[in-house]
Amino acid sequence: MSSLKIAGATLNQIPFHWVNNVSNILEAIEEAKKQRVDLLCLPELCLTGYGCEDMFLSDWLTATAWQKLSLIVPACNNTIVCIGIPVRIDQITYNGVCVIKNQEILGVTLKQNLAKDGVHYEPRWFEPWPCGKVKEIIIGEKKVNAGDLIYESSGVHFGFEICEDAWRKKNRPGYRLHDRKVDLILNPSASHFAFGKSELRTKEVVLEGSQLFDCAYLFVNHLGNEAGRMIYDGDIIFGQKGKLLKKNKRLSFKNYNLLACTIDFEKPDKSETAASSDGKEKNEEFARAASLALFDYLRKSKAKGFVLSLSGGADSSLSAILVSEMVRRASTELGWEKFWTLLGFDPKTSPSTIKESVGKLLTCAYQSTKNSSTETLSSAKELATSIGAQFHHWSIEEETNSYRGKIEGALKRTLTWENDDIALQNIQARARSPIIWLLANIKQSILLTTSNRSEGDVGYATMDGDTSGSLAPIAGITKPFILQWLQWAEVILQYPGLKPVNNLQPTAELRPAERAQTDEKDLMPYTVLTAIEHLAIFERKPPVEVFNALSSLYDHTELKNWIKKFFRLWSANQWKRERLAPSFHFDDLNVDPRSWCRFPILSGSFKEELDKLDE
Repeated sequence: MSSLKIAGATLNQIPFHWVNNVSNILEAIEEAKKQRVDLLCLPELCLTGYGCEDMFLSDWLTATAWQKLSLIVPACNNTIVCIGIPVRIDQITYNGVCVIKNQEILGVTLKQNLAKDGVHYEPRWFEPWPCGKVKEIIIGEKKVNAGDLIYESSGVHFGFEICEDAWRKKNRPGYRLHDRKVDLILNPSASHFAFGKSELRTKEVVLEGSQLFDCAYLFVNHLGNEAGRMIYDGDIIFGQKGKLLKKNKRLSFKNYNLLACTIDFEKPDKSETAASSDGKEKNEEFARAASLALFDYLRKSKAKGFVLSLSGGADSSLSAILVSEMVRRASTELGWEKFWTLLGFDPKTSPSTIKESVGKLLTCAYQSTKNSSTETLSSAKELATSIGAQFHHWSIEEETNSYRGKIEGALKRTLTWENDDIALQNIQARARSPIIWLLANIKQSILLTTSNRSEGDVGYATMDGDTSGSLAPIAGITKPFILQWLQWAEVILQYPGLKPVNNLQPTAELRPAERAQTDEKDLMPYTVLTAIEHLAIFERKPPVEVFNALSSLYDHTELKNWIKKFFRLWSANQWKRERLAPSFHFDDLNVDPRSWCRFPILSGSFKEELDKLDE
């Protein structure tokens, strides 16, 4: 047994986009051969893409994947290549890794533990493979072993933990691989991005795994916004016997990234090491993840840019800044020619400065009513101008009055703020939707919605109004995070155009000015809302337990009223959350029912549980 040069390659794939996926795999293999890599590990299900969802239940997807693999096998000479691919056995789909050496398939390892919590629904598509079982399958005209396998190269024995396998503390395949004397464990993964998760992977999967199983360990993740909602950070992490060897820089805009490490299996202190330059500060991590998610969504949807109803407030301003950051970060890493080519534009006729490029890709409109203030108009215009976005201003007062007049005629009465408050607020928000959609359609652009997670909790958003659009980039983060991030971005990312935004009190500006509307007056302090959300939704505690957890921090009467309001509004507004535009997943908690939190549209609304607060 000696040293081997091992590599992981993270790939930016697209569900069943065969040209893209095969091309990225072949480019990574060629780069590995240039670097004289002995063994290359690619991510989980990288040939099909991880996010194929119910297509995994079809015979067609798996059959096509194996046909496409035949285009890759000839390139696998001089380097062992491990490729994630679905396997269909007796009309059942398994999640597998195909190991190829010298243009021959050595075997296919099948995943033993399936992810079924949070954002994951793997048991819907796959069956877990029993540990210790091996079955002979036919690939083409050849018989190949599939199941719980180990492999050998130059005296080094290696096996796999596939993503969720490594998170099952009591049932990790690593225990059995250790008993079988493996020297190296490979972990091809599709592990979604969440704040702080990279550090958790490094500690609990790679370092603890390599220490516990007395081996070298490689973790390889997917990269980018693969299928619309989940972001993959492209982590590649090497460890050996509890020691971190190498770690790449995550959240790249490139089609693939490869990191190699020479590992000495006889003298671990001789294994190659390198310091990581990958930052983990939460605000910076959000900027990087959101920029990559927007860039991939734009290029993969083949849209021509973004359109945004810019109110001058925090949420829409954040959305505008994220587009600017997307341009800055992607162009810096890729260069302008590659940047525009990936977005489907001719680089020869496209701008090569950040502000001009934002102007090409982002169009903003301030849509005022008589309830809009000069402060928010000025804030919106200054921000748009400062980042180079196209800016328009028009009034929707005529449209709002038209709707109002028709209903007053039908009802034969005047609508008043005393009797019709919510309806009069909502019609303003809804009147903005058709015209901004018209602009987005004409520009063949993605209409960004600006609702945040705190609003989603309690339905503080107008359906078909401020929720109207095709992508909700900030629906996965809370209002307190947004407010502090904008303060951070003004200083650290040097966006002086955010100063007016940061000086404003959050308000919908839908009631007359004399009513002094603010978000927190309508709801509750955002910090309280966030605390209740964590306990009630993430920890799934009933109202009394939420009260007990927070009772030392707030006045008891106020706290009970806030808890009652939260649970009642949460229960009443699931139908809104069901209709939110696709959103990005940034945190362990998300209220998008299609990616994290499922809740009945109709329910008992916690009535008995809330009554116990007053006992």
